[in-house]
Amino acid sequence: AAPGEILRRIEAKGYEIVDLKMLTAPRDLLDAHYEEHQGKPFFEPLVEFMQSGPVVAVRVAGNGVIAGFRSLAGTTDPTSAAPGTIRGDLGRDWGLKVQQNLVHGSDSTESAARELGLWFA
Repeated sequence: AAPGEILRRIEAKGYEIVDLKMLTAPRDLLDAHYEEHQGKPFFEPLVEFMQSGPVVAVRVAGNGVIAGFRSLAGTTDPTSAAPGTIRGDLGRDWGLKVQQNLVHGSDSTESAARELGLWFA
């Protein structure tokens, strides 16, 4: 899916896009971002997927934005993600070693602070 459709949905929800950049993520950034998953079987396929092309990092603001974006994104498995969510409408299972999700959302204010510090250092 084009990044524009995902950004459109974020703005349609009423959230503000505060910062945005497109980049090819370096390995050290991905290692730090996914540090809690290092050593798990899906770690290397996930990093390979994340390095396979450019990503768009977005800082989004709004009341309740963490819970709201996670709801907008849908469940991690796009096959069972509800219609109307980003993953439910735009994602699918490709039968690969790792789920190739279209979006990531921080799960807490602490995670958001850590992750935004990495991507927008």
